[in-house]
Amino acid sequence: MARRDPTVLPKVLLHDHLDGGVRPGTVLELAAASGYTALPAEAPDRLQAWFHQTGATSLESYLAAFAHTFGVMQTPEAMRRVASEALADLAADGVVYAELRFAPSLHTAAGMTRAEAIAGALQGLREAEAATGVPARVIVDALRQQTDSVEVAGVAAEFVGRGVVGFDLAGPEAGHPAHEHREAIAIARAAGLRVTIHAGEGDGVESIADALACGAERIGHGVRIIEDVTVRDGRIVAMGPVASEVHHRGIPLEVCPTSNLDTKIFPTPADHPVGMLHRAGFTVTVNTDNRLMSATTMSREFAVVSMYCGMDGDDLHAVTRTAVSAAFCDEATRGVVADRVEAGYR
Repeated sequence: MARRDPTVLPKVLLHDHLDGGVRPGTVLELAAASGYTALPAEAPDRLQAWFHQTGATSLESYLAAFAHTFGVMQTPEAMRRVASEALADLAADGVVYAELRFAPSLHTAAGMTRAEAIAGALQGLREAEAATGVPARVIVDALRQQTDSVEVAGVAAEFVGRGVVGFDLAGPEAGHPAHEHREAIAIARAAGLRVTIHAGEGDGVESIADALACGAERIGHGVRIIEDVTVRDGRIVAMGPVASEVHHRGIPLEVCPTSNLDTKIFPTPADHPVGMLHRAGFTVTVNTDNRLMSATTMSREFAVVSMYCGMDGDDLHAVTRTAVSAAFCDEATRGVVADRVEAGYR
């Protein structure tokens, strides 16, 4: 299939951080309403430019910008508004299903509980789903560098069947292995939550192996799996043990190309291995990660992988089908989403 206009294609988004996709104008309004005075700019265009982290030098420096988004998301109403606007923006970009994630522990500085933060976000998603017809679900994040993952998993478990479908470990990978949070992962799984773990972004293949050992069903990012393969003439010709396991088991990789460029995992779009991984049979999905910090959309991600990574319309269709299969939603929702995807690619 020839290249197609990515803006008109249906998209399925599995990896998008709620506090990484706030509208700049909303940040300003929430800051004014809450008395938050630490913003680095006071005009929407300047604030948006500041948030764009293409100049970040590492994952850790990229993550520093989030202090100002979760800093203004400290009430149930703020959570509701941000979630509702996020889904509205995604629907306008052709997204037909989304899983949005956030760490509720980051939203308790003003006294809001983790449960209230989750409930506020779910309310916003319900409102936006009613307005757009696009279903969305929540993945609750615990932070690798914190010690409250058991409590986070327990709160997430309270919302099973109410819109929360997954549990994730996010935050800096280096020095904070996933296995330190095995108890939290077990609590989440026992409650019926699905498990995805950030790995192979800020740290290497060992991080991916650790996530797999902890029972990860999907890997957030996972692109440093390329360090466990042999590439010859632009093709993967051999795999090490971790890459072989990911490939053989069909573990979905939640790949976020523009974010990976911003955090300096790869120097240029042409160096990104998403197309190579897909052509080698890895289970690849394409995602945004942080729409504000990476100045991106799903349409832009599709355009990037089409222009630089050798992925044509058939490949975009394939990775979107993969995302439908890998989604943590119920089967009835999956069927509706699958029908919308197929209709959009005819």
